[in-house]
Amino acid sequence: MPPLSRRDLLQRSASLALAAACLGPTDSWADSAPARNIAELASLGVNLGDEGVLLTYNVRLELARDLEQMLLRGVTLVFVAEAELLRERWYWLDQDRGEATRRWRLGWQPLTRRWKLSQDGLSRSFVSLQEALDAMRRTTRWRIADPIAVGDESEHYLVFRFRLDTEELPRPLQIGLGPQSGWDLSIARRINLSAAMR
Repeated sequence: MPPLSRRDLLQRSASLALAAACLGPTDSWADSAPARNIAELASLGVNLGDEGVLLTYNVRLELARDLEQMLLRGVTLVFVAEAELLRERWYWLDQDRGEATRRWRLGWQPLTRRWKLSQDGLSRSFVSLQEALDAMRRTTRWRIADPIAVGDESEHYLVFRFRLDTEELPRPLQIGLGPQSGWDLSIARRINLSAAMR
């Protein structure tokens, strides 16, 4: 068999790369994918110290097969964690004492066959989707506000939210999205600071 020309080599390697991209990851995840999306708050705690108000949370997050299929087709999903600390005031609106937001962009990289998770301009690659989700599921000692005076814990409460940001999806996918669409991956919890302290 005569040696292949440079052009033939490039065409064959491009065809192989395209075939690998179309195949996606192995289908072993298909059997373990849940029938519906799951987002539940497993734990939520607060530490107070000289560094400020520090939040620790753990979320149970599992994506159904339809969302995984969308990821494999090149749609990037954006997840958001938000925390807000407020002080109750009977005579006026509650006072905002601090807030923090974290955003993750999750996508599939067909050429490297890796899952890419980006946060604050930094990206990490993962072999499996579960590893990428694990990086978002839990956070420890996340600073959300300046220190508060000792004894004032009972006057403060924390609002925590974790959600799939559907506004970041392509416009055609946003049509008809709502609580009944199966895309409602969101958690919201309000808790008194004294009850959340660890």
